[in-house]
Amino acid sequence: MADIQTMSTPATVFDLFAGLESTNHEQIVFCQDNATGLKAIIAIHNTVLGPGLGGTRMWSYANEKDAVRDALRLSRGMTYKASVAGLNLGGAKAVIIGDAKTAKSEALMRKFGRFVENLNGKYITAEDVGTTTRDMEYVNMETDHVVGLPEMMGGGGDPSPVTAFGTYMGIKASAKKAWGSDSLSGKSVAVQGIGKVGMHLLEHLKKEGASIYVADINEQALIEAAAMGAIPVSGDDMYELDVDVFAPCALGAILNGNTIPRLKCQVVAGAANNQLEDEKVHGDMLKAKGIVYAPDFVINAGGLINVYSEYNGYVREQAMAQAENIYKTILDIYSLADAQQVNNQQAAIKLAEKRINDMMHVHSTF
Repeated sequence: MADIQTMSTPATVFDLFAGLESTNHEQIVFCQDNATGLKAIIAIHNTVLGPGLGGTRMWSYANEKDAVRDALRLSRGMTYKASVAGLNLGGAKAVIIGDAKTAKSEALMRKFGRFVENLNGKYITAEDVGTTTRDMEYVNMETDHVVGLPEMMGGGGDPSPVTAFGTYMGIKASAKKAWGSDSLSGKSVAVQGIGKVGMHLLEHLKKEGASIYVADINEQALIEAAAMGAIPVSGDDMYELDVDVFAPCALGAILNGNTIPRLKCQVVAGAANNQLEDEKVHGDMLKAKGIVYAPDFVINAGGLINVYSEYNGYVREQAMAQAENIYKTILDIYSLADAQQVNNQQAAIKLAEKRINDMMHVHSTF
């Protein structure tokens, strides 16, 4: 895929469109503002079910091509996530290129809000990695097409507790598939990444009596996790731990040809996005090893469920109740995968695409 800087020539524009044909994205918006330093990409994947909703990630990408790739992968995942969760939403995602600790400002976020406003409701944004509810307040000063606002403004606030609860439900469903019981008492779980979602997940696992191992680059997070009874390990050692469940809750593409052969667990179920480096190849590798894999965009849908619930007047208990349905959805996907002899990720995509294709008879795009 061509670098953004070289897209002025017809050949590289053609390369970009050729790349989009394989992902079937509807629209890509490049946002640039010299005054604030804003460089952002908004990727709208599919709006058959409704407006594209997805958070805004701010990250120091190595290059612009990586930023585009991340936006495309994440927005596609949001389409499937909304569809499988039964929400009337499409999939989209935004990425802002830059260091969230040093480059972010009120002016930058408000300028980004202007770009969101110009899409006339086709894209709805929210917080993500590198952005906060405070940032969404700034965005909201320029557009109403934003969710994940603080509770004092009528929003749902931090979605991580609901994401963690849905992930916990998915782990229990996966345990049911692997061992015939969804009890995690006495099971060992390795949690890779203990940010906001991972830390809430630890609380659920601890209450049920699981043994917990954790890895994170944040030393303070490891100290807090250890105080809860978790055992810290180095990040690379995570893959070879002799545990029952491996729960990736950090970065994507960590399930690949190098890591999967090292896994000793029976279940992989965590909150990270885009865990499989290649959905077919590495999904099949997990299946061949007899590992029960919970499709990422299904198990981590709690955050999307949480922000979607703001449309009807936010009630945290209702969001949690809907996130609890992830348990049944995961089991349905496992049954579909067994019946069609495909890996679990493929089964989840089939389920998502069926709903989208069915709704195309009602309307084609938002």
